[in-house]
Amino acid sequence: MPIYKMEGRKNGEQKYRVRINYTDRTGNPKQIDRVVYGKEKAKQMERELNYKIKEEAPSAKITLQKLYEEYISAKKSEVRESSLDKTSRVLMCYVLGTAENSKIKALRNARVDKLTMPLLQTWKQDITNLGLKHKTKQNIFSEFRALLNFAVKMEYIPSNPLIKIGNFRATMEAPHSMDYYTPEEFKRFIAAAKGCAEVAARQKQYAEQHFYVFFCIAFYTGMRKGEINALQWTDINDGILSVTKSITQKLKGEDRITPPKNKTSVRTLQLPKPLIDILDEHYALCRDTIADFNDGMKICGGVKALRDTSIQKHNVKYSELAGIKTIRIHDFRHSHASLLANEGINIQEVARRLGHSDISMTWNTYAHLYPREEERAISILNKIV
Repeated sequence: MPIYKMEGRKNGEQKYRVRINYTDRTGNPKQIDRVVYGKEKAKQMERELNYKIKEEAPSAKITLQKLYEEYISAKKSEVRESSLDKTSRVLMCYVLGTAENSKIKALRNARVDKLTMPLLQTWKQDITNLGLKHKTKQNIFSEFRALLNFAVKMEYIPSNPLIKIGNFRATMEAPHSMDYYTPEEFKRFIAAAKGCAEVAARQKQYAEQHFYVFFCIAFYTGMRKGEINALQWTDINDGILSVTKSITQKLKGEDRITPPKNKTSVRTLQLPKPLIDILDEHYALCRDTIADFNDGMKICGGVKALRDTSIQKHNVKYSELAGIKTIRIHDFRHSHASLLANEGINIQEVARRLGHSDISMTWNTYAHLYPREEERAISILNKIV
């Protein structure tokens, strides 16, 4: 171990010896020895000494493009394919530089050890000038920071210079309002969807039924789009739905079945009676109209999951027929959570049903929808005499 604890303290901090053994270019054994006070300072000294040793080696001259390639290769076995694809697209578009973002100076050929503060500050200003949403800018920064943290881990640089620059700070821009359907709005929406399905069925066309069922599942369960697309009939047993997988259509090639977004996204959901009745009717229709039907088929789509673009087109069609606003597909998830929050359902149960990894995420999103408890709290306190 290159860091050794020694006897002695200074200004309350423990004394450490940092010793690095290495072989120089001529093959001779060398050693660098330093004494510092404080464990964090010792770790920093170790990084600096390792960097000093490597600064003349070819690896010290690595470019961001080469670092990116090593980083993506290392992450392949650590994250979902869809997450890796997102990371790759963000870094390629907003850091390395692509034709689509000619307003950003391409950093692909910049040496990692030559990323100066002025250069990174200019990059940050270029991102600001794109007029992106605050959360999008912060996500871009986080991906770039993670890339440079990897460079530190690989000892290409002693520390991450982007940390000193700091992430994008919130401005006074108006907060993004959360869209969702109230129960009354959803009833109008789903009535329009059911009407379209019934008209199509009379013409022996049953594809419309699958879109109707998709939106019923989205509202009654709060599941993510990819999770609904991956649902098979085998995932339902005695009114309990098991969420164990997801489908992404954003990757090249065929649909990819992946694990859900995080560990807590693997969950079971008790289905409400209205949805059970809808699914029972849909099952009977699929059994009678799909050739070689079996329970391993997709609930929405049969042999193949519904296309994301088609789902959105039907979303717009149904909302326009219902004479209500059009919300995003993801906002049906908000609609589910908002309904439960307005009825005072425990925030932990809302988080569980949504498959959130952190309950604080659920609270930060939906806390304002919960009934005010101030008056009830005061009434309880008034009884204490």
